[in-house]
Amino acid sequence: MTKSEVLKSKVCLVGEAGVGKTSLIRRFVLDVFSDEYIRTLGAKVTKKSLPIAVPERNLRFEVSMAIWDVIGHAGFRDLLSDSFFLGAQGILAVADLTRKETLPSVAAWVSAVEKVAGRVPVVLVGNKADLEREAQFGERELAAMARSIEAAHVIASAKSGQNVEQAFRLLATAVATAPPRHA
Repeated sequence: MTKSEVLKSKVCLVGEAGVGKTSLIRRFVLDVFSDEYIRTLGAKVTKKSLPIAVPERNLRFEVSMAIWDVIGHAGFRDLLSDSFFLGAQGILAVADLTRKETLPSVAAWVSAVEKVAGRVPVVLVGNKADLEREAQFGERELAAMARSIEAAHVIASAKSGQNVEQAFRLLATAVATAPPRHA
């Protein structure tokens, strides 16, 4: 018999301004997209649950995620980190495939979260796959960065929906199967 548990988790979406963090959340939670840029001030919290099966451990989880959409300006990264990152159990680090400079900065964002929350599962998302002609980096560079920050990675598009749920599902599965942390 499969054991079923509800797991409440806090996950943080981090990355530079304009990489598409809010758009990824809106696509995942509401299945909508808008080309209109909406600047996140501080942090916005959205909730969604995902059923996760872990057959090798005979477990099923309902992972209830509090998804923190964190302001993407580096100056705020250190200033507000304690209040935004405390208690995080997972990180979705986002880079914009059309802006190469957004890729190296994910390492600093992940480090800022882990400085407060400790080592947690990370999924690196290369967003804006729909803008293939404008891409400044691809799978190879994304995979290299993912290895350097010990993360899984996905190329996605908030606009088309490509791999958006997969990115959140990867993170929810990693959070559900991570070894317990002790305070």
